[in-house]
Amino acid sequence: EVQLVESGGGSVQAGGSLRLSCSASGDTIRRNCMGWFRQAPGKEREGVATIYTISGVTRYADSVKGRFNVSRDNDKNTVYLQMNSLKPEDTGMYYCAANIYCVGADVGGDGLVRGRGIQITVSS
Repeated sequence: EVQLVESGGGSVQAGGSLRLSCSASGDTIRRNCMGWFRQAPGKEREGVATIYTISGVTRYADSVKGRFNVSRDNDKNTVYLQMNSLKPEDTGMYYCAANIYCVGADVGGDGLVRGRGIQITVSS
C-alpha cells in the first residue's frame, strides 16, 4: 500500500510562489508516475503536472506551463511542485497522486493512489 502526504500549501497573493511537497511511503516501486491534480469548487478536476520517477520526464497542463515545475527526489521518495507567478484561478485543492502510468499531465489508471489534498488560495 502507498501513502502520500502533501505539505506546503497556504495562501498567497497573485504573483507569488509556493512549493508543494509530496512524501511517499509504502509500496512505491510500481508507482512510476507521480503528479498533481487540482479541484476547485464548481470546476472539474484538472491534471496539473506529472513526472515519471525513473526517467524524469514531465508533462504540464497548458494552464500552468512556464509557471509550475515538478521535480522529484528519489532518495527521499518525495515529489515537489514549485508554483510561480500564481494567479487567482490557481486556487483550489491540490492532490498528489501516484500510479503506474501518466496520461499527459494527469496520473492515470485504475488503482490511482492520492493524498488527502492541500488547499492553495491565491488572492488578487
